Amino acid sequence: MDFEPSDEPVALKILIAGGFGVGKTTLVGAISEIRPLRTEEVLSDRGIGIDDTDGVEGKTTTTVAMDFGRITIREGLVVYLFGTPGQERFWFMWDELSYGALGAVVLADTRRLTDCFPSIDYFEQRGTPFIVAVNCFDDADRYDVEEVRSALDLDPDVPVLMCDVRRRASAKTVLITLVEHSLRVLTASQA
Repeated sequence: MDFEPSDEPVALKILIAGGFGVGKTTLVGAISEIRPLRTEEVLSDRGIGIDDTDGVEGKTTTTVAMDFGRITIREGLVVYLFGTPGQERFWFMWDELSYGALGAVVLADTRRLTDCFPSIDYFEQRGTPFIVAVNCFDDADRYDVEEVRSALDLDPDVPVLMCDVRRRASAKTVLITLVEHSLRVLTASQA
C-alpha cells in the first residue's frame, strides 16, 4: 500500500497501554515533541487494597485519566499518543480513548507480566492491531522475545520487542514497529 502526500492533514492515533507502573507515562514523555499532558496524581490511602503496588513499591503517582503527546512526522502528518490508565478502576475510559486508533503498544514488565493480559485481551477482542514492548527495567529478569511470546500466549504475527522507554530512540523504535505492523494488518484485511 503506497501513501501519497496529500493536501489534507492526516492524524494518526496510537494508544499506549499496559499495567500499573509499566512506563506508559515515561514513554509518552520520552518521545513527545510537546510537553505531554499528564493526569498524574499522588497515590493515596484510598488506593490501599485496590492498587497492587507489588514490584513497583517506589511508585508514588498514578495516571487517573490519560497521558497525551504529539509527534509531527512532516507537514500534514501528525501522530497523537494517548497513554491509558493502568488500574482496573479507570478502564472505563478505554473505549473512548481507543476510538479511531491506528493501533496500540502494550507495555509489559517481566516483574509483573500478567498485568498486561487485560490490555492484550482488550485489543484482541476489538481487532485492534497491537504490539508488545517489554520495558526492560534495571532490576527485572531478562527473557528473550520467544519466552515472552509464549508466556503471553501471543499469535506469531504479533510483534514483541525489548525496549527502554526512558530512551527516545527506543520509544521511537517501538512506535515505528507498531505503525508497520498496523499497516500490514490493514493491508491484509483489504486483500
